[in-house]
Amino acid sequence: MKNQNMETDSTFNYKLLGRLVLDCDYFLGYGHRCEKHLWSGNVKDQIEKMKELWNDFIQKPEWLSMEQIETYEKDMIVQ
Repeated sequence: MKNQNMETDSTFNYKLLGRLVLDCDYFLGYGHRCEKHLWSGNVKDQIEKMKELWNDFIQKPEWLSMEQIETYEKDMIVQ
């Protein structure tokens, strides 16, 4: 039963990370850099959650690297 819960948590977190990436793409495009379109409500927390989720995966997503997350961070932070 414990393994099933871990798999369910992993699946949820994998999907959540995908959602956070989509939010970032929208934010940088048609979202016009409006933080209300981010899951977390602000850039700092959004990036922190993405890093947390990514680091928690034993098998890292092939479609997202830590370098890509750091690029989102750089691109999204207001200069």
